[in-house]
Amino acid sequence: MKELLEAAMIVSFGIAWPTAIAKSLRSRTAKGKSLFFLLIILVGYTFGIASKLVAGTLTYVLIFYVINFIMVAFDTVLYFRNRKLDRAHDAAAQG
Repeated sequence: MKELLEAAMIVSFGIAWPTAIAKSLRSRTAKGKSLFFLLIILVGYTFGIASKLVAGTLTYVLIFYVINFIMVAFDTVLYFRNRKLDRAHDAAAQG
């Protein structure tokens, strides 16, 4: 039961990431996105994965941690892409 509840929590958190990724892809801007927030979430998922590995509790829940980590990492990559696009746009507008 413990693993089921933990999986439900991780899946609930994970539902938001595809939406955030889609918004990052569509908007092509980093404005309104917090790199600090993304990095905190990545660190949190890293600790969650590490806790499973250290405790030796390798259950299906670990998959959800990894999936969420990958989605946040992808959104972080999009943040840097979009920040570069923002700079190019700002430079063209000033040019």
